[in-house]
Amino acid sequence: MAKKTTANEKQFIFIDFSEEMRNSFRDYAVSVIVDRALPDVRDGLKPVQRRILYAMNELKLDPDKPHRKSARIVGDTMGKYHPHGDSSIYEALCHMSEDWSLNVPLIDGHGNFGSVDGDEAAAMRYTEARLSNGAVMLLGNMDKDLVDFVPNFDESEKEPKVLPAVIPNLLINGTTGIAVGMATNMPPHNAGEAIDAAIAVMDKPDISLDKLMEIIPGPDFPTGGIIINADEIRSIYETGEGKLKVRAKVEVEKGEAGRTNLVVTEIPYTASGNKTKLVESIVDLMKEKVFDEIYDVRDESSKEGIRIVIEVKKDRDVENLLNGLYKKTGLEDTYSVNMLAILDQQPITFPLIRLLQEFNKFQVELYTKEHQHLLKKAQDRLEIVSGLIKATDIIDLIIEILRGSSSVKQAKACLTKGDITDIKFKSEASKKAASKLDFTERQADAILSMQLSKLIGLEIAKLHEEDENLHKNIDFYNLVLSDEKELRKVIKGRLREFKKLFARERRTELANVEVSKGYVEDIKEENIYVLIDKFGYTKSMDEAAFLKVSQENLAEFTHIICMKNTDKLCLFTAEGNMHQLKGMSIPRGKVKDKGVLVHNLCKVGKEEIVFYTSFEDLFESQLFFATKKGYVKLVSGAEFETNRGTIAATKLDADDAVVGITQLSAMDAITGNRKVVMYTKNGMGLLYNLGEVSELKKTSRGVKGINLAAGDSVVYAGALPYEAEEIIYKEKPVNIKKLKLQGRAGKGQKMK
Repeated sequence: MAKKTTANEKQFIFIDFSEEMRNSFRDYAVSVIVDRALPDVRDGLKPVQRRILYAMNELKLDPDKPHRKSARIVGDTMGKYHPHGDSSIYEALCHMSEDWSLNVPLIDGHGNFGSVDGDEAAAMRYTEARLSNGAVMLLGNMDKDLVDFVPNFDESEKEPKVLPAVIPNLLINGTTGIAVGMATNMPPHNAGEAIDAAIAVMDKPDISLDKLMEIIPGPDFPTGGIIINADEIRSIYETGEGKLKVRAKVEVEKGEAGRTNLVVTEIPYTASGNKTKLVESIVDLMKEKVFDEIYDVRDESSKEGIRIVIEVKKDRDVENLLNGLYKKTGLEDTYSVNMLAILDQQPITFPLIRLLQEFNKFQVELYTKEHQHLLKKAQDRLEIVSGLIKATDIIDLIIEILRGSSSVKQAKACLTKGDITDIKFKSEASKKAASKLDFTERQADAILSMQLSKLIGLEIAKLHEEDENLHKNIDFYNLVLSDEKELRKVIKGRLREFKKLFARERRTELANVEVSKGYVEDIKEENIYVLIDKFGYTKSMDEAAFLKVSQENLAEFTHIICMKNTDKLCLFTAEGNMHQLKGMSIPRGKVKDKGVLVHNLCKVGKEEIVFYTSFEDLFESQLFFATKKGYVKLVSGAEFETNRGTIAATKLDADDAVVGITQLSAMDAITGNRKVVMYTKNGMGLLYNLGEVSELKKTSRGVKGINLAAGDSVVYAGALPYEAEEIIYKEKPVNIKKLKLQGRAGKGQKMK
């Protein structure tokens, strides 16, 4: 029997959830890809950039006009074309003014628009902007119907689908964008080389990549630097994808007091807008004694250019230090190239030649429409000029017609159709001549509005000169439109003119350099003992000195770790972080010396340290983790290998914390020959086999180790040998002999 549909059910639309999610996400992804994040291959602009430039063009903010408040520009852009928030619009506006990001900035900013150091721009109410000369190359001839317009978001305005760009902006300025499932990372190129390359492809569309790379050998970053894997550029241009290794340009100078200075004059493009962080990273490594050779670091940059001075101590290996700086700082970095752009509403990864071919195809389309527009305009003007010349030849007749007409309409009918009805003439000859007139509508309008000054001989001569020029122009326009070779000749001529405006010397050097071998520390390896008391005061002793210390004097130290001086001390905190401290950075001292707080030796801050070990021991072992909320897991020590001083050691909920870490040997981990003891705030205890604990990644939260009552939490947890009979909690022993072995995630039993 069929189920009857109730009245309430008729108010609902039943949709399959998975199908709706699939369709909605697809629509969202397409919107982000096409309308937000990726540039168009023709003008090299993302929608927000295009809308900003068009809004500024509508405000008449030409390079020779006064600057206008950025807030006004952002408001017009958001209100008319881009309703996605003012912050994203202003960020894009600022980016287009950055000469350290773009080879040809599109915005001429007035005020604080940020800096290469990483300073943020002032608020939009304080800054002003106008279009740059580069933007004119993208916005010129907007009145010639060269590009299609579409309705804006609320259909109250029209906006261009693409700007009539006459320079290869995508190649010159590059771009970066992250869409859904894809991203673009187009490196900037030298403007002169890019224009020459476009001309070369226009001359020979089937040009080989090797020939083309003689003209455009590689990217040219605004910040200069050195691309040290130039041999890989060909593969990148062939496929549209690849990686460039970019290195800072460093000069060696003589310093004071016998010291040597490493002077950074150009930084990698990846550090553009983050120069201060680059300098700070070098200073931090100097303070952490990673580079003991560095005496001082200074940023002496000015308007003249970048100058970061690294003073090297006397008689130190400068080349070795430089290798270390390349290895451990942003002075050498990788730029991932992905030449992705939109063509016909489709994202495509473009090889270099095809990208230039698409630009040239767009130029042919633009210049064809431009000359069609110019031809029609010249023809319309020729029609009027011809009429005026003809009118001056029979001006007496026209004056007689005007004087004999009772209205403009009557006179116009006579001029265009020879209609002489009710017009008074002085003679039959004039009447007969008037009946033969056949001016066009436009000619008649021009004659009727013609000033008497046009009858001066000089003005009549100007009309004849204009008529001659118009005929020449029309012949030229027809030639260009009928012969593609002539059209391409015009395009190439214009491109050469633009090259004169924007060409400059190449800044980025291309080389093939062996990747830095790394930093070699000249240190004699030896065993040391790290002694830490309950307050966190730390010192280290060499092995010979430690063996002479009595057990009585060692009793005050809660942690004693034997490690190599070349190893690192690993500190795990209740907050789930692991901090590393180089063995060489731990001050040497005698057993009775107070030592230094471990919090002052590394960036632990106010975190509570729950476990210490050396990295060498850690790497060969496993760690048992337990948290306040009862989660447990095993993690391989190899997971914690890192060059960073601090990393997340485990995943924690916001209200959770690490309460116990036990280091296990490889054999313990394999056999599971240990018991897990968990003890809670309410005095509940649980005992189970270590083999029940899963080995997981450090990024996981773990599995439930004990079932806690409301308000209860774990205060102690460890993986102990089976023979262990007690645990120490708050420096007091707790007997665990009466605990019965249960399964993991049990409720536990009450302990006295």
